[in-house]
This record gives sequence, structure tokens and C-alpha cells, in this order.
Amino acid sequence: MGASEIHEYGTDDGWHGRIEVGGEFPPEKDRYHLYIGLFCPFAHRVNLVRHIKHLTPYITLDVVRPYPKDGGGWRFPASDDEYPGATVDSLFGSKFLSEVYFRDDKNYKGKYSVPLLWDKKAGKIVNNESAEMLRWLPTAFDSLLDDDNIKKIELYPEALRAKIDEITPWVQSHINTGVYKAGFARTQSAYEAGVIPLFAALNKIEALIASNGGPYVLGKHLTELDLRLYATIIRFDPVYVQHFKTNLGTIRHDYPTLNNWHKNLYWHVEGFRESTDFRHIKENYTKSHGDVNPLAITPLGPFPEVEEGYEDDWGKVGVGEVRHPAVLEEKLQGDV
Repeated sequence: MGASEIHEYGTDDGWHGRIEVGGEFPPEKDRYHLYIGLFCPFAHRVNLVRHIKHLTPYITLDVVRPYPKDGGGWRFPASDDEYPGATVDSLFGSKFLSEVYFRDDKNYKGKYSVPLLWDKKAGKIVNNESAEMLRWLPTAFDSLLDDDNIKKIELYPEALRAKIDEITPWVQSHINTGVYKAGFARTQSAYEAGVIPLFAALNKIEALIASNGGPYVLGKHLTELDLRLYATIIRFDPVYVQHFKTNLGTIRHDYPTLNNWHKNLYWHVEGFRESTDFRHIKENYTKSHGDVNPLAITPLGPFPEVEEGYEDDWGKVGVGEVRHPAVLEEKLQGDV
């Protein structure tokens, strides 16, 4: 569908542009603006790239409130001190994120989701699909970066692409969206159809990280898989275990390898702790899902949200699993 067709008829397919040298959206400092929610795991992946690749001077940022979500979707605070960490819409002064969407397509019919990448110079949306941005954003500004060490950070390196492409589908289906399949289920059978593959996949990724020897999913090289997985695992014990009933096990108790992996990222790898806000994360789920948590009470625990005590000798880290019979019997995509 061409741009004119999108504006005339209204799309629900979203925007799929990319920043690239010689393209419609060339890399320029301070040209692009990112709208995110700190609560959203999918927006978190893009914000992680922004931090890891030192793109904060190149891409400006606004953050919606974690709740309430009504009418026009996610809200901006009325002032920067209304809700800590949330910001007013610094470009347009919008009340709702939907207003930004309608600035590009007045007939837009899709979801008013985060992340949303805006081109300030052209006055249009570049992209609102996190998986696409996760793939191309890490190299989009390399032509402008002066630090060779930052340029060398490749989250989708040529030598590991086949392995990343093999692992990504089941991580996305069973873990990243698996928590939602369980958490938003309306029947017992639907809940079990989500939660059982989720824990089978957690068992599988636990064993995979252990077999690769850490500290990252594929061993010594940080890749986009770590970003994809972190955005879910960092929310697992603080939110998903109680709110989405994914309580067959916890990361800190049942998965020592995953626990050690995410402790390392949170405490020792630049960008991970800086992009993680537990108040936004917890209050989004507990105060905007009235059908799941009608009283909107936010649990205080677990404490601490992320344990300290990272073990850098991965030979000393055990390999855990949840041994519920249905989980052990589950065959995931790609299993024989």
C-alpha cells in the first residue's frame, strides 16, 4: 500500500520505514523522536538499543504514563512531575498518543501502540513495529558515530544470524507473547495452553544459555536475543508470576542460569538497568488491567526486584527446570 493510499483510506497495518543512508529516512542527529512506555516489553527492546548504541543524543524521547489507558489510548502526563519518569509530549503537547498517530494518518484504524518513531523533519511516522526496529536500529547511525567500540557492537552479527533466526520464533511465540497468552486467557484450557509451553520454553532457554557458557544467550557475544529475552525475564518475577498466573516457577528460585544471566545484564551491562523502571512496569499491569486485577492493588514484592551476587564463573551456576509433568511432556516448535 502506497503512502497516498494510507492517508486516503486509513491503514491498520502500521508503518515500516527504516533509517538508512540514502533512504527516505537518512541518519541525522536530533531528527528522530521515539515515543515509548517504560512498562512495555516491546518498546523496552528498542529503548535498549538506544542506550546500548549510545543513540540518546541522536534520538529524543517521550514516555507515556503507565496508566490509565482509555479513549485515545496511552496518556501523556499534564506535566513532567505528574508521574515520575513519564513526560509530556514535547513535540505537540498531545494528551493521548493516538493524537500523534492521527497527525500522520487521520484515518488510522490500528492500535495506538508503543514504540512509535517519528521523523521531526518530514513530519511523519517512520516505524511503529518493535521487531523491525530491533533489527535495523543498531546499525542505523553507525555512519555518524565517532566511537569505534560502539560501532563494533553488532546485535545481529553475520556469524550468528542462522542461530538467532532459529531461536527467535519460539522465544517470541512461547516466552515474549507466551506470558500474555496465559495472562489474558479467558478459560482454564486457554490458560494452560499458554502457560505450559511458556515453561517448556523457559526450561529450554535455561539449558541453552548454560550449554553456551554465558554470559549471554549465545555465549560471549551480546545479541538481539538477549534484548528480546531480557524484556520479558525482567518482568517475570515482579509481575507475570502473580498477575498473569505464571507461577509454575520463578526465575530466582527455579532457573539459576536465567537468574544469573539477567543479574549480569541488569547490574553490569550498560543500558539495561538504565532502561528498566519497576514502578512503571508494575503499575501498568496492575492498574490498567481491570479484568485481571479489578482492585488495582500493586503488590510490594518481590524484594529486591533483581538480586545481586552475579557469579562470573558459569561452571558454578546450576541448570534448573520446572518439572511439572505437562511441561516436561510439551514439545515446542523445532523440537524432535
